[in-house]
Amino acid sequence: MLYKVSVTFHRDYIEVTGDRIEIGVVSRPRKGEANAEIIRKIAKYFKVPKSSVSLVSGGKSTSKIIHVAEPSDENKI
Repeated sequence: MLYKVSVTFHRDYIEVTGDRIEIGVVSRPRKGEANAEIIRKIAKYFKVPKSSVSLVSGGKSTSKIIHVAEPSDENKI
């Protein structure tokens, strides 16, 4: 499923409403540290492996599109 993600820095939280995720990260937005934290938090929230979460767009933006593969999606590969 695709989610629209809004990122806030210097806060630690995650809120999911429908197809939207608001997430706070404490990592710095350099060298992919913040994106790695976002993927880690989303994977933990949905209880899926990090490999099931991918950044579709917005790598250098506070607005991102993230894909979370559901277990049934991974079995089709």
